[in-house]
Amino acid sequence: MFNRKIINDLQRWKEEEGRKPLIVRGARQVGKTTLIHEFGSAFDNYLYANLENPETRRLFEIEMPLNDRIKLLFAQSGKPRRDGDTLLFIDEIQNSPQAVAMLRYFYEERPDLFVVAAGSLLENVVDVNTSFPVGRVQYLPVRPCSFAEFVGALGQESLLEVMYDKDASRVLHNRLISLFGQYIVVGGMPEVVQRYADTQDLLAVNDIYETLLQAYRDDVEKYVRNNRLSDTVRFILEHGWLMAGKTITLTGFAGSNYRSKDVAEAFRLLQKAMLLELVYPTTHTDAPIMTELRRQPKLIWLDTGLVNYAAGIRGDLIRAHDVMDIWRGRVAEHVVAQELLTLNNRISQRRAFWTRGKGGGSAEVDFVWQMDGKVIPIEVKAGADSHLRSLHSFIDNSNVDIAVRVWWGEYREDDLTTITGGKRFRLFSLPFYMVGNMEKIIMKEA
Repeated sequence: MFNRKIINDLQRWKEEEGRKPLIVRGARQVGKTTLIHEFGSAFDNYLYANLENPETRRLFEIEMPLNDRIKLLFAQSGKPRRDGDTLLFIDEIQNSPQAVAMLRYFYEERPDLFVVAAGSLLENVVDVNTSFPVGRVQYLPVRPCSFAEFVGALGQESLLEVMYDKDASRVLHNRLISLFGQYIVVGGMPEVVQRYADTQDLLAVNDIYETLLQAYRDDVEKYVRNNRLSDTVRFILEHGWLMAGKTITLTGFAGSNYRSKDVAEAFRLLQKAMLLELVYPTTHTDAPIMTELRRQPKLIWLDTGLVNYAAGIRGDLIRAHDVMDIWRGRVAEHVVAQELLTLNNRISQRRAFWTRGKGGGSAEVDFVWQMDGKVIPIEVKAGADSHLRSLHSFIDNSNVDIAVRVWWGEYREDDLTTITGGKRFRLFSLPFYMVGNMEKIIMKEA
């Protein structure tokens, strides 16, 4: 297993005072179980309870004192109990509402135990289980691998030391941007990344993509009991990949005959499963970012590599000189959206884009990101001569004097003046591989 940044987050949780049971959230196959197994190997005692196993599930559903339950878990594991710390990992916890409710008792009665729970469909239990331990648990998201993790998996750790250095990166720019091009094609699903790192063969990962896509379709029966809604979810999982990065309408989504109400509910279910996000616009330029849910959203899936495979465009990407040439730049925007989520570990983090309000003419900035109390506009553009009129419009209507362009070129800073308002601002042009360190770069240089 290659290094994942989230191990550091888990270690910080372990060392916290007043630590609560931790719920690790993420879509199927983003590496939750593997990560916790690796984390658990550092404990004196590690108990793994998979609640897809009926016998294990029964241990959480029979009435007994909590301390007796712990003894039974040790007995079932067949491991002797050693002196020292104990980590209990309850996997697929959504299979037992009783186990979910029990998390509060671990917090109240056995704060000495380290308890982690995971389940890709846990949110459906939250909705129906009134005993969910609100306020007595913590959350940590697990998402597909970032570009930095991809580089490490390929054995290029030495590049990580210079990748975010504006001077050193210029020397190695062609090598770094070539690696990012590979990342766009492969994506960040951990098993896919590991297979590609082992083989350097794009065809060798096809069976993993197929298995992942089929697993998501098979999960529909777990999301939904209503036939009409299950049909809508299946349609999105079959055809929605082609709409990635695009502003969508819910009524008649992707040429279907489904009603807006059914499509909206299906998207809510898939969003709770962390398979996708509907990214909504804001018309505001100041913090906090307030999105407008009545406007049309962009569809962003969990992983660009999955999108490329499901949409059948990997060949175009491999042949492209600039990723902006593919799908009118939608793939480029999609991978930037994916990298933006690596900037923090907040489970509540949502992405947004900006559109000008009514009466001001059309203008749209690809993304906005709240940082240090300000809203920073981010455009994903092709080259040095690309028009940035929408970004200029945002600056004119905001209290910020910083903007970001993400592109295929080298790191660059420019002091510019807006076209219409004459407002001075600094434009940071970041190569794609620097997006994962955007906040630190801007705070250091601004």
